[in-house]
Amino acid sequence: MINSSVNSNFILVGFSDQPQLERRLFIVVLISYLLTLVGNTIIILISSIDSKLKTPMYFFLTHLSFVDICFTTSIVPQLLWNLKGPAKTITTVGCAVQLYVSLTLGSTECILLAVMAFDRYAAVCKPLHYVAVMNPQLCRALAGISWLRISWLSGIGNALIQGTITLWLPRCGHLWLHHFFCEVPSMIKLACVDIHANEVQLFVASLVLLLLPLALILTSYGHIAKAVIRIKSSQAWRRALGTCGSHLMVVSLFYGSITAIYIQPNSSYSHTHGKFISLFYTVITPTLNPLIYTLRNKEVKGALGPLFNRASGVCKQSRAHGDKTF
Repeated sequence: MINSSVNSNFILVGFSDQPQLERRLFIVVLISYLLTLVGNTIIILISSIDSKLKTPMYFFLTHLSFVDICFTTSIVPQLLWNLKGPAKTITTVGCAVQLYVSLTLGSTECILLAVMAFDRYAAVCKPLHYVAVMNPQLCRALAGISWLRISWLSGIGNALIQGTITLWLPRCGHLWLHHFFCEVPSMIKLACVDIHANEVQLFVASLVLLLLPLALILTSYGHIAKAVIRIKSSQAWRRALGTCGSHLMVVSLFYGSITAIYIQPNSSYSHTHGKFISLFYTVITPTLNPLIYTLRNKEVKGALGPLFNRASGVCKQSRAHGDKTF
């Protein structure tokens, strides 16, 4: 049997078994991708422009928005191309790039969400010391931890080790990937050898990169709940919910979907369910994140007005200049 693991293109089956669903998904994914780009770019702009948003939470939110933009961009353009046209192939190099980038950025988001949970803990449990605890130097250090530690240790280490081993598994000519992008659980299914060691490796990596940050998040919110319970005030509960509600919703959406993919035995991995769950955390969640933070946050909504007014003023000035020139 010829091993075509390296030199042949992969065929991303995706949703090709449901042509009518493909047409609908193309519209949904395109709209979601555009909303992701616009929504997260707006958050980055207002966080850098508005002086009221020069706080630790928005510092980390800016990094999260940037990760979401890069993460979706590594997957969605190829998905749109496959949904629209008859060609469903992706080169081995393209598949490798997609695999490495998505692993790196997905791991980065896990750590960023954990760092943001610590920020919420400091805001609720240490309000008098919040400015001193979450000073700009510490914010940059925490952001550096999430970027460098994950990008270098997890992104390069985990992606190179796990991704490379997955790509070099003997597939005996099996190139039909029952997914819409190159993801480790679905690619392992192509192997024509015993993959028990790969399953164990994937599970251990998932424990470290998914469940450890999740444990830190739950610990932070456990301390927050304990502090609010001590106060025994409905107003304190409302304040805590207002401070932590958006982050809790984002964590629930992201971890609820991604753990369903990676924290399960490979034997129980379902192609159909796996595709839709992956579609949710790669396309829908990055779209919802900016909406959650803007719709539930008065500070962000207040900063949007001046931003749009400034943009409209620039448009009017350029239009007036064009009329004069004409």
